Amino acid sequence: MRIGTIELGERPLFLAPMEDVSDPPFRLLCKRYGADMVFTEFISSGGLLHESEDAVKKLDIYDEERPVGIQIFGGELEQVREAARVVDQIGPDVIDINFGCPVRKVVCKDAGAGVLRDLNKMRALTEAVIEVATRPVTVKTRLGWDDRSIRILEVARMLEDCGVQALTVHARTRAQMYKGSARWEWLRRLKELGLSIPIIGNGDALTPEKVKQMFDETGVDGVMIGRGAIGNPWIFRDAKIYMETGELPPPPSWEERVRVVAEHLELKCQWLGERKGVLEMRRMYGGYFKGFPGASRLRQLLMGKETKAEVLEILLNFRPDDPEIQVAVPRAVRAVPVVLTARLPTPTRRKAQTVERA
Repeated sequence: MRIGTIELGERPLFLAPMEDVSDPPFRLLCKRYGADMVFTEFISSGGLLHESEDAVKKLDIYDEERPVGIQIFGGELEQVREAARVVDQIGPDVIDINFGCPVRKVVCKDAGAGVLRDLNKMRALTEAVIEVATRPVTVKTRLGWDDRSIRILEVARMLEDCGVQALTVHARTRAQMYKGSARWEWLRRLKELGLSIPIIGNGDALTPEKVKQMFDETGVDGVMIGRGAIGNPWIFRDAKIYMETGELPPPPSWEERVRVVAEHLELKCQWLGERKGVLEMRRMYGGYFKGFPGASRLRQLLMGKETKAEVLEILLNFRPDDPEIQVAVPRAVRAVPVVLTARLPTPTRRKAQTVERA
């Protein structure tokens, strides 16, 4: 599979753009474990042009995670055009347009999945981004607004005519949100159109078996993994092994999970500062330790800590077979050896400080 000049090989796997999940620390971990391409959290065009701290921070990308796409959304044509101009100068490998986010605060502004109610506007927004971009433009969308307005086949042809170089489809309508089953039959119908652009499937690819099933049943060129990767960056590695051998590798051990969580925490603190990094990491613990004995007890202990040292002290001394354990002394011996050598280099985003918007 190829997006522009980016070679991605056979059956590539993509990390989905997920708010509060797909930040640089997590993208770097997913890349290490086999993600072929990753995407940033979606960035508000209006927020970016108003230099919102949150929006600008999301522009941080690192050479180690390439190829990487920056995803933007917005419902105002000129805002989207100028935001795309800024993003283009940051230097991502791809600019992705979000036409799929179903949340109310986005769709009420005719952004995200809201634009599925107005395909002329979708075309205009897409053409505006392509007009200013010097790198491939891709789109992520849904089947339609609701069951009465599924027009994804028409949308795909329109976007191909506009010059989009890949299309990701979450196989649900906006009305479905994230409920019910993804309707993979529409992915198969998209491939049967014989389009010249790659089709990337998204929706319910939650396990290695489901990833392979999506490829086999629909013929998509790539699979984008979202919820299945939360707390589980190993899914990319495991899915590739399963597709190659037909066998599932053993799940990560407790010790491996602890090492990766400790590294994730370290990277979060480097990127955001210690206090904010510790606080934002709290939402990750449930996914990482789901299914282990004592997981809820561990999460409860970790949620009460506010410094990296306190979190590591609990984390590295906890035993899943003894959920009542608590670290009793400040200098407890670490039960799991962890070398925190991960370092974030200077992000490409720093270039944005000198960008002049037209």
